[in-house]
Amino acid sequence: MRLGTRIFLCGLFIFALCFSYPIKWTLDNLRTRYLEGVEEPLVDQANILAAVVAREMEAGAFDREKWYRAFESARARHLSARIYNLVKTDVDLKMYITDASGRIIFDSEDRQNLGTDYSAWQDVSLTLEGKYGARSSAAASADPTVKVLHVAAPVIVHGKIAGVLTVAKPTTNINQFLKNAKPQLFKVGAFAGLAAVLLTYIASICLTRPIKRLTAYANAVGAGKRVDFPELDRSEIGEMGSAFAKMQETLEGKKYVEEYVQKLTHEVKSPLSAIRGAAELLDERMEPEQRRRFLSNIRNETSRIQEIVDRMLELAALENRKMLEKRERLNFSELVESVVDAKRPALAQRRLWVSNDVPENIVIEGDSFLLHQALSNLLQNAIDFSPDGAEIRLSGGAEGGRFTFVIEDNGSGIPEFAVDKVFDKFFSLQRPDTGKKSTGLGLSFVKEVIDLHGGAVTLQNRPQGGASAIVQMPADVERAAVTPTTHATPAFS
Repeated sequence: MRLGTRIFLCGLFIFALCFSYPIKWTLDNLRTRYLEGVEEPLVDQANILAAVVAREMEAGAFDREKWYRAFESARARHLSARIYNLVKTDVDLKMYITDASGRIIFDSEDRQNLGTDYSAWQDVSLTLEGKYGARSSAAASADPTVKVLHVAAPVIVHGKIAGVLTVAKPTTNINQFLKNAKPQLFKVGAFAGLAAVLLTYIASICLTRPIKRLTAYANAVGAGKRVDFPELDRSEIGEMGSAFAKMQETLEGKKYVEEYVQKLTHEVKSPLSAIRGAAELLDERMEPEQRRRFLSNIRNETSRIQEIVDRMLELAALENRKMLEKRERLNFSELVESVVDAKRPALAQRRLWVSNDVPENIVIEGDSFLLHQALSNLLQNAIDFSPDGAEIRLSGGAEGGRFTFVIEDNGSGIPEFAVDKVFDKFFSLQRPDTGKKSTGLGLSFVKEVIDLHGGAVTLQNRPQGGASAIVQMPADVERAAVTPTTHATPAFS
């Protein structure tokens, strides 16, 4: 199971574990909360009415009929009180009064109930004892969930409890409140649940994104690609990424040194052997001309070693770069012209023609020095393998934000066995005119430069003969510029 999925499922589990009980408790106790909200004002009503009745009794003016008429008048009223989603249409409050022994002296619901002993009811018995009296009883309703709440208050006459006044209210409206509130609670709960799922999913993505970036970076490094270190956060993942990068640099450095020492030793061994052999022969007596020839060999092989070392230092410095240190906008056509100009002596010596068909409206971003060196190596490679008096064609075109530059020669092409090795370090083919090999580091240098610029380079045979070097790089097309017509320049003019 993927880490993001695990985080997502763990988040949902934690949410369900932490909120399932509070939600269930709220739903189960919602009725109790409503009952509490109704009981509290009933306490006030009972005590106010009990105080009114007590004053009447103290004055000897308690009139049972007056209270009957008051309740009958109230019930006869047609109400239209909108309480949020509930419309109240009638008065459903009830009241009864007992004497000090608990017998009914007034009942707003039933005149025939006078004299009935209520002393056993909890609201009456507790109130007569000076305590808070309240009870709940079943209502005369087809709905078994409807109850009647009874709240009592003492009727105090001349400082003594002369009776109990109880107000009663059915829970019909409370049930309606619950009926209206529960769907709303379920909607809010469902919305909160969906929000929790969405936020947990987003959190899992945010938490795993740095890990995915680090994984992609590791895969790219393992595949030998040159990629920038990803942007990570400052959490433990960021610290892990930094440690990974340091470990990678250490391992690459050790491997890099081992490979270079082996390759340098292999390449230098041959010229050193030649120098040693020539030096040993110089100890013997020989003709001056022969001695000059051996000394010339020593100088040539020494120069070869020096060139190998210099090129390796350049390549090593380039390979250790993670990104370009210098970027500037460059006109590619002008860059190519400067490379051709620098090679004119070599071109003139071989009587080679350069056909330049590179558009003038191509702009790239990069290091002008490195790109000049890379293009110079590619052009020199074409010069080395072209027959005298041949044409070297330069062309290019842009499509989809990338520019393709091609150098084509009319030489002997690349042998089949060498097609996959041309960019390997120290791999070189014999030049047709001299039979000598180069250091084998030029094309490796080219590949490193183009990789640093986010491009790619390939070398392949042409169907009509010769080889073509193809460079692809990110580029912009300047619309205001004009593409030049094709022109061929004799390098020896």
